[in-house]
Amino acid sequence: MRDCLLDLVQHTYDLGCIDLIKIVGDENTTQIEGLAEDLSVIVKGEYKNPVPDFVGTFGMPNLSKLKTLLNLQEYKEDAKLTITRKTPTEPDGIDFVNKTGDFKNNYRFMTSGVVSEKLKTARMKSVPWHIEFEPAVASIMRLKMQMSANAEEPNFQVKTDGTDLKFYFGDHSTHAGNFVFQSDITGQLKRAWSYPAKQFASIMDLVGDKTIRISDDGVAQITVDSGVAVYNYLLPAQSK
Repeated sequence: MRDCLLDLVQHTYDLGCIDLIKIVGDENTTQIEGLAEDLSVIVKGEYKNPVPDFVGTFGMPNLSKLKTLLNLQEYKEDAKLTITRKTPTEPDGIDFVNKTGDFKNNYRFMTSGVVSEKLKTARMKSVPWHIEFEPAVASIMRLKMQMSANAEEPNFQVKTDGTDLKFYFGDHSTHAGNFVFQSDITGQLKRAWSYPAKQFASIMDLVGDKTIRISDDGVAQITVDSGVAVYNYLLPAQSK
């Protein structure tokens, strides 16, 4: 279970904008849902194999505390992590006990009703994907260089130019920059869409195989396969 929790924290809290997630699990699937406080990113994921300990619906708040507990030296080797429950379908926390049983902590879950209320805005209609590709490491590095050169710009625009997908920072009334993020694409965007640079780059830094999809309806999705779970990060287009 510790590996599943570490993977979850790394692919949600470590983005820097998510501190609450919802788990919905049964014997067949374990699903993940999260939402950035500023609504810039919606996370929907699923473990590749159902996690028996995660049966039920519950929230994981204060992910910074969970990360701290998971990385304490006392809990890195032969520690016992146990899900505590009110009922078989109502988990209420995790008991952490070290190997010798003399170092203990408890991490409390959020009830299903409360977490569902807090994340009720994390809904998005299905959209067609007009562009799909796997980003190259070099493209991610070039994105970071443009972000450094245009640090005053919180968003960047995405446009197609023939078979090139280009990212644009700023405009002609101020300092500006652009570059080809992906060449030889199939598909086209008829409109330019703006996305948050910091969040986009943070997702690109996550461990795992990545696929980017962009819809001309104003949504981008980055899928990250960590090996433990598959996470879909939805980014609604931002106002310029």
